[in-house]
Amino acid sequence: MGKIKIGYFADGPWSHLAFEKLIKDDSIDVRFIVPRSDTTDQTLKNFSDEFGIDYLYPVKINTPEFIETAKSYDCDLFVSMSFNQIFRAAILSLPRLGVINCHAGNLPFYRGRNILNWALINDEKQFGITVHYVDEGIDTGDIIKQKSYPITDADDYNSLLEVAHTECASILYDAIKEIQSGKSARILQHTIHPVGFYCGRRGPGDELINWNQSSRRLFNFIRSINKPGPMATTYFSGSEVRINRAKLIEGAPEYIGTAGQLLAKTASGFLVKTTDSFIEISEIESPVVLKVGDKLG
Repeated sequence: MGKIKIGYFADGPWSHLAFEKLIKDDSIDVRFIVPRSDTTDQTLKNFSDEFGIDYLYPVKINTPEFIETAKSYDCDLFVSMSFNQIFRAAILSLPRLGVINCHAGNLPFYRGRNILNWALINDEKQFGITVHYVDEGIDTGDIIKQKSYPITDADDYNSLLEVAHTECASILYDAIKEIQSGKSARILQHTIHPVGFYCGRRGPGDELINWNQSSRRLFNFIRSINKPGPMATTYFSGSEVRINRAKLIEGAPEYIGTAGQLLAKTASGFLVKTTDSFIEISEIESPVVLKVGDKLG
């Protein structure tokens, strides 16, 4: 099994552990690193300095200028990890073994952006990590490796991130080794499901809580964007109130009340009414003092 030369298009914490695995393997030659054009990630730059790897920044990967630059490195494979530019036909055709991407979603489902948040919002019992070939679609290329991981009620955005950061690195490395050995799989996504689905990018305003939902939906929403996410946000008396944690109350009865109203003080926060029952909210950041009877939203 000969040495494989790769170009690494990557950014952020997702990419760090994967790089560490690649650089320790003498049969893998990382020829260059391309971060996001708006990167704030100094770690990859430090890696490039430490290991003498060219750091190409900032670049627009589909321009003729960059394509000529990339061609000069004679890479066998381009690897994308948490990169945010679309690979078009000209650059896809450069490496002889293609372009691969690691995606924290169970393709062909959960294509798109902010997948861990959406998986929790949708009350999934598992989330997936997929390494796939990149084609001109969005997360539509043939699957190389895929693995699923459980989601329990004890999980939240932070805990899924911890799993994903570690497991993305492992599955990406394993996929590269399979490609290097000539034994990688190619599973067409339509053989799993003929349509699949996409998730849109979450942005400002998507953190606002709609209290007119069930306890289960509100529990999922709050845990889906807890720290290091923006935290679920509501309003009281014109001030923003941020909630980092929610808890389902076992056996809470269903009854009609005022959704969003604080019902009782607890040791760690408040009970708040939902459309069906109530949940406990805690780790609350509020510039105003909250008290029983206040209505959030």
